Amino acid sequence: MIIKSISLKNFRNHKQYHLDLKPDTTLILGENGCGKTSVLEAIYILTQGKSFRATDPDIIKRDTDFYNIKLKYDTGEEIIASYDRKTKIYKIKDKKNRRLPAKSKYPIILFLPSDLNLITGSPSRHRDYFDRFFSVLNQNYASAINKYNKAILQRNRLLKEEQIDQAALFPWNILLAKNGIIIKELRSALIKEINELLTPIYHTIADNSDEVEIEYITDLSDTITENEYLNLLEKNYEKDHFLGHTSFGVHRDDFEFIFNHNLADGSASRGETRSIILALKFIEAKIINEKLGQKPIILLDDVFSELDDKRREALVSNFKNHQVIITSVDSY
Repeated sequence: MIIKSISLKNFRNHKQYHLDLKPDTTLILGENGCGKTSVLEAIYILTQGKSFRATDPDIIKRDTDFYNIKLKYDTGEEIIASYDRKTKIYKIKDKKNRRLPAKSKYPIILFLPSDLNLITGSPSRHRDYFDRFFSVLNQNYASAINKYNKAILQRNRLLKEEQIDQAALFPWNILLAKNGIIIKELRSALIKEINELLTPIYHTIADNSDEVEIEYITDLSDTITENEYLNLLEKNYEKDHFLGHTSFGVHRDDFEFIFNHNLADGSASRGETRSIILALKFIEAKIINEKLGQKPIILLDDVFSELDDKRREALVSNFKNHQVIITSVDSY
């Protein structure tokens, strides 16, 4: 599908804003701080059901009682999200939902300037990136990571209490074990798919013989079962209670970028790291298109200024058959 238009009311610093989008490339120009990224954020909320940078109380325009955003596809379908500082509602064909239904989500490739620093980022930064990608790609993953994150939050809250009945942890342990296994297996499988494409696609950008791969780092063994995962959580109870957090599980996983058999962080140049990230973005679009049968919409937030001419050309070339929405302070 193609997004035809997006409208914002009391959203971030926009009191009222409407944009008609082109089926190929739309360029949103403006100075920093004028609200360009907010337009992409609104599109993301109406296609993914959540923001990529904040919660609703932070999004609503100051001194207003609500925000309202509306997206219209070329099919005529409209999705409206509204928030009144208490409740968020998605309205689709006169039907109201507290969450965006899975059938109303549409795949997005989001490219932020911070993504270009992904290789040097922390393990949590790596997890956030791949969790976002895998959640778009696989609804089972999206469901599992959502349930896991809620369970880890509740378990950690209990672990911080001075006195705690271990039995109170059991239901959260069950959820962590069940969903942790799903997350681990899907991460392993999806990283394997990415690695099959990463070096060949990197070569189309860098035009050399370098080798690139992503190594999935986890405390879980390849053959771990749900019961074994559960037993490890229970075994670590005393340690976790002392620490005040859960010390074992997929929330501690990492994804390391390997460049010519060495960690890319420290061995790859600035240009090489940018080529790796570009290749990863192209792979996102390719895998989503192949698995979901949908061409993802591309949101590029002021990344052109961070790329040289060669990599800008690669970006445009690889996404030429997609709807692309670009924010920038300059026209290139």
